[in-house]
Amino acid sequence: MHGVFGEFALLLLMSAAAGAMLLWLRQPVLIAYIVIGIVAGPAVLGVVTAHDQIDLLAQVGVAVLLFVVGLKLELQHIRHIGPVALATGLGQLAFTIVIGFLIILAMGKGWMEALYVAVALTFSSTIIIVKLLSDKREIDSLHGRIAVGFLIVQDLAVVIAMMVMSAMRSDGGEGSLLALAGSLSLRLGIAVVGMYLLMRYVLPRVVDRMAQSQELLLIFAIAWGTGLAALGEWAGFSKEAGAFLAGFSLASTHYRDAINARLTGIRDFLLLFFFIDLGAKLDFSTLGGEIWPAAVLSLFVLIGNPLIVMAIMGYMGYRRRTGFLCGLTVAQISEFSIIFVAMGISLGHVDNGALGLTTLVGLVTIALSTYMILYSHPLYERLAPWLVIFERKRPFRELAVATERHDLREVDVIVFGLGRYGSRLALGLKKAELKVLGVEFDPEVVRSLRRQGLPVRYGDGIASEFLESLPLKDTRWVVSTLPDMASNRDLLRGLRELHFTGEVAVVAREELDDAPLKKLGVPIILYPMRNAVDYAVETLNAIIHPKEDKP
Repeated sequence: MHGVFGEFALLLLMSAAAGAMLLWLRQPVLIAYIVIGIVAGPAVLGVVTAHDQIDLLAQVGVAVLLFVVGLKLELQHIRHIGPVALATGLGQLAFTIVIGFLIILAMGKGWMEALYVAVALTFSSTIIIVKLLSDKREIDSLHGRIAVGFLIVQDLAVVIAMMVMSAMRSDGGEGSLLALAGSLSLRLGIAVVGMYLLMRYVLPRVVDRMAQSQELLLIFAIAWGTGLAALGEWAGFSKEAGAFLAGFSLASTHYRDAINARLTGIRDFLLLFFFIDLGAKLDFSTLGGEIWPAAVLSLFVLIGNPLIVMAIMGYMGYRRRTGFLCGLTVAQISEFSIIFVAMGISLGHVDNGALGLTTLVGLVTIALSTYMILYSHPLYERLAPWLVIFERKRPFRELAVATERHDLREVDVIVFGLGRYGSRLALGLKKAELKVLGVEFDPEVVRSLRRQGLPVRYGDGIASEFLESLPLKDTRWVVSTLPDMASNRDLLRGLRELHFTGEVAVVAREELDDAPLKKLGVPIILYPMRNAVDYAVETLNAIIHPKEDKP
């Protein structure tokens, strides 16, 4: 096809076809987009030449994605997850650099190449992880918020590493590095003060004015996100950090849910070009004889990085489940890793072999970690007995909310999973004067609902020892709003083992969940979307065609 428009049309058609095929095969669609980038790029067919235009759309997509992440992260969450995010992020960086450096040296590489590749192995892909967590509806969960926190720490580390390289490009002396540290501290201080003033005095009034039109509110949100992303890059940070701060600055406004809802489709469309661009930029000509070293380093990233995250979080008082789910988010390297090594080549510090090694590790870890994250809950259930060493006897940070048992001797309904739907359901049942007990393993959600007067037990609803502590004997109903099939299967098995005689209902998140839930023997399945539509139809029909009173 000739012309940029034709190339874009071809890319979209190829992406739609590949995505449909992988969806039919029940594989991550994200992998299809990266493969399309490889196939359409110069490494294979070379049918696409509009690299600048694709790169521009990719950068806007990244800015919108990080803007949406910041939009969901309120100040109270920052206070809770800040220390663990910082400790985990810095701990993982130090572990990966030191151990990775020693492994690469043992392979016979030079110390400069070992240093560059070891640093490259520390960077995880914020964009890919956030996209996967968003698709799984786990970005608002405890492990999702913590993961985003230490991924932002990693992004800042990328920026610092790039700035140090720039200083090395000049004289590389002690004075240059001191000047760099002073400049970075000054810019951070200005950014913090500026954001505080904007959030306190300017943005609330501006957003109130923009919200008078839904279209204008959407345009303002994109403009604010991309504007701060550009400003962040100009100030020497990164576009990702700037876009994240832009979203965070609007997280406390009343309009964040409306903005988020309208940006979702735009975000997914633009991110398509990011993954295509990522695949197209992979340089296969540098791979050479790096397959064996790449296999060793891939195993190190896939296993070593999650283990150190679990160890740090366990020490800080988190449960092994939370540590495991967070740890999986650092089991890959990012596109910035490849860029980092490429900059080393431009400086003459390393050769093309280092770039080939990093590229191979990136391909392997991104592909495998995608599956690990998508199937994180079944994977945890299989590995849980061996992960006990990563949990304190008393995981105090999460158990702090369990001191108040909120037991009820007689319960009408126990609701497992108190996300947006589950919490509203439990509060609605309580308002209907039923005796309701909620079960949730996110301590912040537990605190919030207890403040609203809902009895909530903190714990893992699929653990048999926890189920035994619940007042199931006198409970009439159990309702599960747990998000994944594996958790619902384990809950049903636990209820059967305890000879629960009441009724069980499970919420189907998607229409596709109907058949698997029926196969598990679920007697009653609730369909939130279908039920909401049926109610809306009945309500509107009653308004449009009111029944006349009969004499």
